[in-house]
Formats: sequence, C-alpha cells, structure tokens
Amino acid sequence: MTKLSDQFEKAILSLDRVTARKLLQDESGNPLPMSTIEGVLCTTLERIGQCWETGTLALAQVYMSGRICEELMDALIANSSTLVRQNQPRMAIAVLEDHHFLGKRMVYSALRASGFKLLDYGHQDADGLVRRVKEDEIEILLISTLMLPSALRIGAVRAKLDSNTKILVGGAPFRFDEQLWKEVGADAMGRSASDAISLVSGIIGGEI
Repeated sequence: MTKLSDQFEKAILSLDRVTARKLLQDESGNPLPMSTIEGVLCTTLERIGQCWETGTLALAQVYMSGRICEELMDALIANSSTLVRQNQPRMAIAVLEDHHFLGKRMVYSALRASGFKLLDYGHQDADGLVRRVKEDEIEILLISTLMLPSALRIGAVRAKLDSNTKILVGGAPFRFDEQLWKEVGADAMGRSASDAISLVSGIIGGEI
C-alpha cells in the first residue's frame, strides 16, 4: 500500500492523470477493491495536506490534486457499481463562513472514493446552509472550518436543525480544542479525511 500511495502521489502531483488512473486499476483495467482505493486516496490526500501546511507544496498543487482525484472517482464509479454503496443517507458537505477549502476537498474526495454520494455546498453562511439542508432533507451534514469564529457558528446551524440531521465537524479549531465539537452541538468530530469515512459509517450503523 505504501508503494502504491507513493506512486499515486507522484502521479497526481505531476498532473499525470493517465498513470494515476492506471494505478487504481488492475491488469484488466477494472478498479481495484474499494478498500484499496480508499486507502490510497486517504493516505495521499492527507500527506499532500500536511505538505501544504508545512509550506512544501503550493495551494495550486493541492487544488489540482483534489480535482484529479475527483475526476478519477467519477470515472471509476461510472464503470464499477461495486464502488457505489446502496441505500445511502442524504449527505452534504460545506465550508462554513470561511474560504479555506482544503479540508472539505480532502473529505469529499475520500468519501466519494469509498462509494458515498454527497452534495457539495461549497462556501455557505449559517442561514444559507440551514436553508439548503432543509430543502434537500439532508440526514448527515459535514462541516469544515479553519478559523475559530467559523467553528463557533456551527452552534447557530445546530440550533436551527432538528435531531434527524447529524452534524460531523472537522478542521483546525477542533484539533486544538477536543471538546469544542460538543460545545457547538455537533454529533462527532473527525481529525482526518479517513475519520470521516468511519464516522459516516458509524452513523449509518447506529453507533453515533
């Protein structure tokens, strides 16, 4: 897995879509098992995110890496029903009241790589997010924030949604304060893109 992730990371940072896609397929051109694809994407996107945080990668590289991963998932899912989970809850993801999209992009790509379908709301303020969640009857809402004021606004979102909508949160404020997610009324907090997969699975299984 480590070697495959290294090769995949090198391919997408080089914008080599052809090689990246081949790495996620077997010799017959069929997608690798979902668990393998999930592991490769999560490992790669998390490492790329860490490189951006330490200043060794430009934001443009991170952006393009996420786009390539999304393109690959669109192609692989279209050609393999095994990558699409059945009877999924209605899910959406958004950045709340700031403009830092890295965390959201990583979680979005990781969930799609795991066969989940979800709406991407992009950047939203609290009122706009609540309105869209109600209109789309969202059951699981994932919210990414980078700044503390944005994280605190999740409380306003929670107050306007009923308990049928589960809220999962992530981002720097929640890593710095491990109790913050409870204070804003979220149902769970994830530290990484791979955490989002296990948390969503936990909600579906009734564990959260």
